[in-house]
Amino acid sequence: MTVAHAEGQPLPFVLEREQDGPGIVELIGKEREYLREQLIRHGALLLRGFEVGGVDGFAEVVRALSGEPLTYAERSSPRHSIKGNVYTSTDYPPEEEIFLHNENSYQATWPRLLFFHCVQPPLTLGATPLADIRKVYQLIDPSVREEFTRRKWMVVRNFHEGFGADWRHVFNTDDRAQVEEYCRGRRLDVEWREGGLRTRAVREAVHTHPETGAQVWFNHITFFNVTTLAEDVRSGLLELFGEDDLPSNTYYGDGGRIPDDVLDHLRSCYRAASTRFDYRQDDVLVVENMLAAHGREPFTGPRKIAVAMAEPYSPPQNGAQR
Repeated sequence: MTVAHAEGQPLPFVLEREQDGPGIVELIGKEREYLREQLIRHGALLLRGFEVGGVDGFAEVVRALSGEPLTYAERSSPRHSIKGNVYTSTDYPPEEEIFLHNENSYQATWPRLLFFHCVQPPLTLGATPLADIRKVYQLIDPSVREEFTRRKWMVVRNFHEGFGADWRHVFNTDDRAQVEEYCRGRRLDVEWREGGLRTRAVREAVHTHPETGAQVWFNHITFFNVTTLAEDVRSGLLELFGEDDLPSNTYYGDGGRIPDDVLDHLRSCYRAASTRFDYRQDDVLVVENMLAAHGREPFTGPRKIAVAMAEPYSPPQNGAQR
């Protein structure tokens, strides 16, 4: 096992296979404690130079480090299952950027670990940029952090029949009663409307990492906000739906509008903390979801990245979160 950069360098922490070294699952079996330590220290691991063995081999990597892969529930992005609980990466057009975010941070429960397997690298760009959300937290103006800590944040999602993500696909059922039961258990307000469904959830913007005790900026405030979209997409959605009926948007937890300059500031903090690397075939990237945000660059060529999630986590309840 070769450490490709020294401790303390920008994430991810890179481990390359030595010539005649063990395979990736064998390595994890021997060095699991060490790998978990580095994951907590750095926020992400990149395992490079190993033969993964396709989707079945990738699933074995997940099991070796984390246990069974999770089902993708309460979906917010288009992706489909490759096999079992191994999925495609987000099926957005290649020319679009996917802004930095933490997986499922809008939910009551989220995966602690994310796995990305490079089946085929792109021709250009197409990285999974990463940002240490401990650093993002530190970069944010303290008055902005305090406002969100006090007021929390709200995500509003509108599921329109015949447009975008269908609520049946998002909740994996066509039974409204099952949707309502699911939402009750996860502090989601449900409103059935003519032609669709609206949900609202109020969540914490800042969380305490359960192992390190670090304060982390863990939320979807910027990702779901309409101002983060490309200008042509944003103007088209606003013209089609108006602000109240957008497929997704974010507010302060009491429903107040988040000022544009605050959102600009938050996005600048993510970008200032971000790092990137170029994928190589069979790279396996492991992201500690409560330590590192991830995104996707635009790309050219047939980029194929398989994704899995593991280790569900539910935070302690702080106050009257809905």
